[in-house]
Amino acid sequence: MASARRLKLGHILVMLAASGLALLAWTQVWVNVIVEQSGSAVHSLEVSGSTAAPGVTALALAGLALAGALSIAGPGIRVVLGLLQVLLGFSVCLSAILAVTDPAAASAGAVTDATGISGADSVVDTVASAAVTPWPFIALLAGVVMGGAGVGVLVTSRRWPGPTSRYQAVRFEAAESAESAEATDAGDSDAADVSAPERDAIDDWDGLSRGEDPTTPQ
Repeated sequence: MASARRLKLGHILVMLAASGLALLAWTQVWVNVIVEQSGSAVHSLEVSGSTAAPGVTALALAGLALAGALSIAGPGIRVVLGLLQVLLGFSVCLSAILAVTDPAAASAGAVTDATGISGADSVVDTVASAAVTPWPFIALLAGVVMGGAGVGVLVTSRRWPGPTSRYQAVRFEAAESAESAEATDAGDSDAADVSAPERDAIDDWDGLSRGEDPTTPQ
């Protein structure tokens, strides 16, 4: 049981660390771009991951949330979460690879903001050089670890311990006692209704005319 708990905890910690690393990489500079325009000064731009790969932040946050959900999930849900983790890791890797293989296109948003030039071909023509920093490779590594952790969940989650009992324990004693008391009171009330004959207002009036007390039990 102890080894199973360590296995579960290890996978969750790895997923948290990899997602956090991807989120950190997203905030850093991915590409250093030199932009040249005829008749204007040369622009040196620092393109962050938020521009080069804007989807990484959502993927990393989803990985953090998934790791939290995995800590209380049952065996069937773990398989689904493991598959989702593999997809998240693949998507982070794909975003990083696109930025590394075509840094000029990944910098298009920053170039357009700095120069006002739009259009993929026009932006690429203005980029004199684009140097990739280590951060997209770190994001790529984080994506690989995220995907690997998802595969590990698929392979080992059957051996993990179940959710803690405090998420499943529900006590019904008080409610059942209250229901029993209500049923007893209702039964007594019904018995009282049956034992006490229903009085008629006309009979009470006739009895009063004869000098009888209508409040006296019959």
